[in-house]
Amino acid sequence: MSTLIQRAVRYLALNKGWFPRLYLRVCQPRNDEYAIFVKRHGRFHSIGENCRINFSATITDPEYVSLGNNVTLSDCHLLGHDGVEDMLNVAYNLQLDTTGRITIGDNVFVGHDAIVLPNITIGANAVIAAGAVVTKDVAAGDIVAGVPAKVIGKTEQLAKNLEQKTQQLPWADIIQNREGAFDPAVEKTLIAKRVEYFFSALQAKLCYLAYEFGFFAGSFESTISFV
Repeated sequence: MSTLIQRAVRYLALNKGWFPRLYLRVCQPRNDEYAIFVKRHGRFHSIGENCRINFSATITDPEYVSLGNNVTLSDCHLLGHDGVEDMLNVAYNLQLDTTGRITIGDNVFVGHDAIVLPNITIGANAVIAAGAVVTKDVAAGDIVAGVPAKVIGKTEQLAKNLEQKTQQLPWADIIQNREGAFDPAVEKTLIAKRVEYFFSALQAKLCYLAYEFGFFAGSFESTISFV
């Protein structure tokens, strides 16, 4: 019954834009699915293709946010205005407006708890590290971290380093041959190999059997419906 309810809520949310809060609570969508929902029914100025947005990300003023292609927003915070303005308006009898746009280029990752302030442009192929506070523009290809965020490296070099590490893993062949970043056909085998490598062969076997008998089947079911 719960699966039928989830499918119904998901269909109505993705295709009609109905019950968005219920959709988040009941379906807890994956970041790629939620990006599709936001692109169809959200208030973003623009969103490119192949984006991923965690549903717990905070975007205060989506009307002024532009995302390029292949952008990932983890549990980050895109702040479209300075929250102090309300206090200042009352305290000093003012009418301030601190609203600004946020423009994020293609192939950008914004990490967990990172904060992007108003009037910021993040160039293509950039990485914003977890916890970073972005107070000025980020150039294309830069990795930034810290408070305030500063350049600590280049994305191209990071990709090369991670590629070398991946090739040395015992399950490198599975990674190379899977479909996309998440492939239900090989996921249980991949998890079992990782558990065996990190912990023990017995735990890996138990983990494999758990997926084999469907204890976690819901985690791997493709539930996006467009018809």
